[in-house]
Amino acid sequence: MSQVAAVDLGATSGRVMLADIGPGHLDMAAVARFPNDPVRVWNGRRNALHWDVTGLYSQVCRGLTAAARAADELVGIGVDSWAVDYGLLREGRLLGTPHHYRDDRTATGVDLVHAVVGPEELYARNGIQFLPFNTVYQLAVERADGLLDSADTVLLVPDLINYWLTGRAAAERTNVSTTGLLGLDGRWDTTLMRRIGLRPSLFRELTEPGSVLGPVRPETAEALGLPADVRVVSVGSHDTASAVAAVPMRPERSAYISCGTWGLVGVELAGPVVTEESRTANFTNEIGVEGRVRFLRNVMGTWLLSETVRQYERDRTPADLAVLLDQAAAAPSPAEVFDTDDPRFLPPGDMPARIAAWYRERGLPVPDGPAETVRAIVESLAAAFAAAVDTAARLSGVDVASVHMVGGGCRNTLLCQLTADRLGRPLLAGPVEATALGNVLLTARATGLVDGDLEALRALVADRFPATRYVPSGAMVSW
Repeated sequence: MSQVAAVDLGATSGRVMLADIGPGHLDMAAVARFPNDPVRVWNGRRNALHWDVTGLYSQVCRGLTAAARAADELVGIGVDSWAVDYGLLREGRLLGTPHHYRDDRTATGVDLVHAVVGPEELYARNGIQFLPFNTVYQLAVERADGLLDSADTVLLVPDLINYWLTGRAAAERTNVSTTGLLGLDGRWDTTLMRRIGLRPSLFRELTEPGSVLGPVRPETAEALGLPADVRVVSVGSHDTASAVAAVPMRPERSAYISCGTWGLVGVELAGPVVTEESRTANFTNEIGVEGRVRFLRNVMGTWLLSETVRQYERDRTPADLAVLLDQAAAAPSPAEVFDTDDPRFLPPGDMPARIAAWYRERGLPVPDGPAETVRAIVESLAAAFAAAVDTAARLSGVDVASVHMVGGGCRNTLLCQLTADRLGRPLLAGPVEATALGNVLLTARATGLVDGDLEALRALVADRFPATRYVPSGAMVSW
């Protein structure tokens, strides 16, 4: 047995996990955790929302140093992150600070792209759901602002981190599949790029999840105290791709909910579903590990809870989430669940006030106080998750008998139970660190520590991390 490190970067926090892994054996622990907070920067016209990507890389480096110190033999590193966001480079140098997908510039990009290629044609070309912050729309804004004129390379966030570690600029396929610029054949859609004014030369070679990029650059390895021969693996670099790889499920009978800042709800298929019905239902076809298709829908996730807690803290209202969830479990259900897809809930801000406004506009009773507000959030998320599972099953033809929830949201026992109630099916919760586990498994397989196909890797997860089972109470059944 040897060790591999998983760099797992979420939209609100990051972590470096160290796994001790070999045939039939898997132990994993965090060696570093850190916040991933956006920054607002005045750009001459407005306060734009950006990622502190160099600060994030600094935290990654500290975490890798801690991993090397704790490991007997560190042989591999994998990096995953959230999707769609990117850095612009010229001759290897980062040009500016990457924008955050929640920045409000993206609406302009939607108009620019749809003026040339309508949403129906876009979906037929790439099978990707409409989200106003998809990479294709963000790059249209960059082009209109003249910012692409100086760039020669676009790298998504995990590819950028890998480039800084290894010196190799590549584009990992699972994450690239979220951009809107990859065709259904799994290749860059250069025809689409040219039509909307993007130079195909900006985009790097595609790599498969689980391929070795190369060793860490010697000067970087020395500075961080890493072994000279440690290799960086291009894992399922979209965090959902890694998370789904670690879901211990039978795809022909199961659905999944990867619940973190976002809730990614869907099924795993052998090929895409690209119909008008799937487009209008806003389902996406993203590439997964071993060529699988992640047929899923983005649902607002625990962002609603974390942003609500942040507002209470700003208001100096007691806001311990664990306490609020306990209080919410005893609070009455809302008169009606609210629409978690409402665009007002996407940007940072006063979430409790926005939720209250949603109810007030419809003449419905407004949740009274923090406990009832949190209850309304959890009920609404559970309803949205259940509806997305039902739609995924209907559109794909998968006979869903059970649903797996992984990620940080599966710690939320109230959310798990209410989701099982809404589903009318058993919900299996865990593992919490599914994304890091999927990252670890692909890194370990690429470096020769384990072997086997995706089912064999999932069996290792099931054996080592048993799930918690929630059964429907019968109070609410949506299917």
